[in-house]
Amino acid sequence: MTFKLTYSTMFDPPDEMHTRFEAALAEVRAGLGATHKMHIDGADVGAEHHADSRSPIDERLILGRFPVGGAADVERAVAAAKRAFPGWRMTPHEERIRLVRRAAALIEERVYSIAAALALEVGKNRMESLGETQETADFFSGYADEFKKHRGYDLAMPDDPLPNFLSHNRSVLKPHGVWAVIVPFNFPLALGGGPVAAALVTGNTVVLKGATATPWAGRLLADCIRDAGFPAGVFNYVMGPGGVVGETLINHPDLAGVTFTGSYEVGMRIYRSMAGGAYPRPCITEMGGKNACIVTARGDLERAVPGIVRSAFGLSGQKCSALSRVYVEDAVADRLLDGVVEATRAISVGDPCERDNWMGPVISDGAARDYARCCAEIEAHGGRILVGGRRLRDGAHAHGHFVECTVAEAPADHPLFREEMFLPILMVCRVKNLLEGIALANESPLGLTAGCYGDDDEVRTFLDHIEAGVLYVNRPQGATTGAWPGYQAFGGWKGSGSTGKAIGSVYYLPLYLREQSQTVVE
Repeated sequence: MTFKLTYSTMFDPPDEMHTRFEAALAEVRAGLGATHKMHIDGADVGAEHHADSRSPIDERLILGRFPVGGAADVERAVAAAKRAFPGWRMTPHEERIRLVRRAAALIEERVYSIAAALALEVGKNRMESLGETQETADFFSGYADEFKKHRGYDLAMPDDPLPNFLSHNRSVLKPHGVWAVIVPFNFPLALGGGPVAAALVTGNTVVLKGATATPWAGRLLADCIRDAGFPAGVFNYVMGPGGVVGETLINHPDLAGVTFTGSYEVGMRIYRSMAGGAYPRPCITEMGGKNACIVTARGDLERAVPGIVRSAFGLSGQKCSALSRVYVEDAVADRLLDGVVEATRAISVGDPCERDNWMGPVISDGAARDYARCCAEIEAHGGRILVGGRRLRDGAHAHGHFVECTVAEAPADHPLFREEMFLPILMVCRVKNLLEGIALANESPLGLTAGCYGDDDEVRTFLDHIEAGVLYVNRPQGATTGAWPGYQAFGGWKGSGSTGKAIGSVYYLPLYLREQSQTVVE
C-alpha cells in the first residue's frame, strides 16, 4: 500500500485506496457463507456445532458458519499452549521477533481483504476498517521493534562491592506462561492482535477468544499467525459463548495471565478472579470509558465541531474512546450546538461498505433497542433531542440495525451523563467555566479519554487536572479518539484500566513479563 493509513490521515486518501478496497470487497463477498474452524495446537479444527454469523448491515447476509466451541475446546487449547511454552520461552529472541514481524507483513499484505471482512462483520466504514487492519500490523511490528530495542529486557546491574569475590548481578524479565486474550466486538482484530503480539514476542503462549458477534476477525488473524510459521500450540484461537468458553478459559488453573477488553462489570469480575487464586496472576483490563470534551469560550469552534462529531459518531459511537459528553461554556454553547447539529445532519447513514456512507449500523438488534431506550430517557429526565432520535427501518435500512446520529442537551444530573451507552448519542451540557467542566468530567468512575478546546492557559489547567489516561487538545481529527501505535499510547485511569499503563507505550511489554534478579558469584 503506497498510502500510509492512520486514523489522522484517513480523511483524505487517494483514489487508489478506494479502488483496491472495492476490488477486495467484491472478492470477499464472492466467498461468503463458508464454514470456518478454530485453530488449536497448530491445526485448524472444527466443532460439533456451528452457527451462522450475519452482517449487522443486512441480516439476510450470512458471512459464514463458525464453530460454537465448548469447554473441551478450551481444555485442548490451554493444554497445547502449556506444552508449547517451555520451547517457546527458550526460543532465541531473534527468532520470536522474526516470526512476529512475519505476521505483521502478512496482515499488511492482506490489509484490503481483511478490511473488507471487518466492514461486513462489524459494520464500520471502509476507512475505519482499513485503519484497524493497518493498526494491527503496526502493533506486531512495533512490539517486535520495542522488544529488540530493550534487548529482551535483560539488564546487567552493578557488581556487589564484595572483597575477594566477583558477584555479578542481572535483572531479567521472563514470560509467565499461557496467556489468554479476550476481545470485544468493536475492534476484534486490533484489540486481539495487539495483546497477542505483545504476549508472543515476550515469550508467552496464547489462547485467543474471539467475540461472539465477530468471530471472523479472529479467524483472519489466526490465518496470518498460522501462515507466519509459529510452532504448534504457541497460538490458539477458540470461539464460542462467553458464558462457556470465556468462563472456562478464565477459570482454568493453567492460565498464567489475561488481557481483557470490554465492560467494566465483566473486567472487574475477571480481575478479582485472577487475584483470588492460590497466588495473584497478572490481569490487563481495558474497561471502557465515559469520555468527555470541554469547550471553553476561547476554544476554536472551527476545530471543535468536526472533532466532536468524528469522535461521537465514528463506528456508530461503539468505541470505548467515543465522545459521550460535551461540557461547553454557556457563552458559546449556542454557536457550538448549531455547528454540531448541522454537521451531524450531514452524516450519511447506511451500508458502510459504500464510499458515501460514513456511519453504518450498530452491532445488533439489542443495541438498536438500547438506542431507543436511551432516546426515550433523554426527554423523560429533562433533556431535549436536538437532532436524531429515530431507528431507521425503511428502504436500504430495512434489514440492518441502523439508527440516527443523535445530539441532545440535558442538565448535568441527567442519568445518561453517567451511563456508558456505546451508541451514537452525544449528551451536551452548558457550564459556567472550564473548572466546572473539569469537575463534571471527573465525576465519572471511568477515565479513558478526554478532550479540550481552549487557549494555552486553559489547556495547561485541563492537562493538570483532568482524570483520564488519553488526552487530546484542540484536535479537529477527533476530540477524544484516534490513538495510533507509535504516536499515542492508549490506556485508562480509574475504572477504565487495571494497570495504569497503556497499549502501545514503552511500558506495555513489561506487563507480560515478571522480573527475576540473578546474582552469580565467581
